[in-house]
Amino acid sequence: MPGIVILGAQWGDEGKGKVVDHLAASADVVVRYQGGNNAGHTLVVGGQKTVLHLVPSGILHPKTRCLVGPGVVLDPAVLAREVKALEARGLLDLRNPGERLVVSQHAALILDVHRELDQAREAVAGGRIGTTGRGIGPAYEDVAGRRSVPARALKDPEDLRARIAAILPEKNALLAHYGRPTMTVEQLMAPLLEAAPAIVPLLGKVGPLVEAALDRDETVLFEGAQGTLLDVLHGTVPYVTSSHTTTGAVCTGTGIGPGRLGRIVGLAKAYVTRVGGGPLPTAIGGELEDRIRAIGQEFGATTGRPRRCGWLDLAALRYAVRLNGITELAVTKLDVLTGIGPLRVCVGYRRADGSETEEMPIFPEELETSAPIYRTVAGWDEPIHLARRFEDLPRSVHEYLELIADVAGAPVTIVGVGPDREATLVRARG
Repeated sequence: MPGIVILGAQWGDEGKGKVVDHLAASADVVVRYQGGNNAGHTLVVGGQKTVLHLVPSGILHPKTRCLVGPGVVLDPAVLAREVKALEARGLLDLRNPGERLVVSQHAALILDVHRELDQAREAVAGGRIGTTGRGIGPAYEDVAGRRSVPARALKDPEDLRARIAAILPEKNALLAHYGRPTMTVEQLMAPLLEAAPAIVPLLGKVGPLVEAALDRDETVLFEGAQGTLLDVLHGTVPYVTSSHTTTGAVCTGTGIGPGRLGRIVGLAKAYVTRVGGGPLPTAIGGELEDRIRAIGQEFGATTGRPRRCGWLDLAALRYAVRLNGITELAVTKLDVLTGIGPLRVCVGYRRADGSETEEMPIFPEELETSAPIYRTVAGWDEPIHLARRFEDLPRSVHEYLELIADVAGAPVTIVGVGPDREATLVRARG
């Protein structure tokens, strides 16, 4: 059975964790393949909210095995806290390490100095990019520079110390350049040694585990973080994250070949949101945006920052479908738009020279000289949060979903009509 990819088709925060949680009920393995603790997946089960930053969302299902791939950058302190919290809730049994959670021994560690550099650069930039300040970018820089500290170094304190000592002089020179205090090897070692006992028993090789599961015809879900338009190469550069958030990252961030992938599910909200810097061409503005933000609880799961809200951008979604090879769409938070209508939907862009394009111009300088082309559609006033079948949704909701599928170029097979686990509706793929 080929793997199933779940990834964001907008600017992140599309509800991937909730959809992964739903599909994980019948999955054997869930794999996180990129990003770090700059992402937060929020789940509500039985009225209890769980926010996961590194551990895959499938951990809430007792029979699902969760893997963290080598493409993820790990903050050891955050991972250790998350693991201990899951153990306290009875969702993880550390007496049998590796049985339900395996972390790649090749994943790069985020050090305290990475966070210091991240925050120093963002301060100099005046918050222009809007990073979370969690050290993600500098950690990925070390991966690309062949100087990262791998998680397996936590097994050997002397090896860990030597690796840190080798990279610290350059980091301290940068800190001094930004007017920040320099750091010592021991300062960086202390939190790592504290977190190591919770992490070392979980370390392993993720790629071979995924291959073996697929060979056994098991169902494997690949859980992405952030969204397509935040891809470090294919997103709205420079207002992007520091990793690849598109389908290709599944292979490089896990250690498997592309032939092992099949179903690719792109997640999109019924509207769009963005946190941090960068363009949001379909921004709503005013009291209506405030209303949608309040109803949808559009605040970052990691930082708590308010998200900007905009009308659904189908030109951007069409781009995401093409770039990722998306085979089907999941549309979340439909219930938030109840009573909002009439709704506006972006179906293309008009360039400065008067020409039109069906895909969103991806780079900021292009967007600055392009304008969204809107279509106005009827909304719906009927409450839909209690719907449990596609057939229960009003005709106007079906028309909205049909428009999405038609313009974006992929069928809608999953919809979210509320925050609870039961409020995820699935229809047969045709």
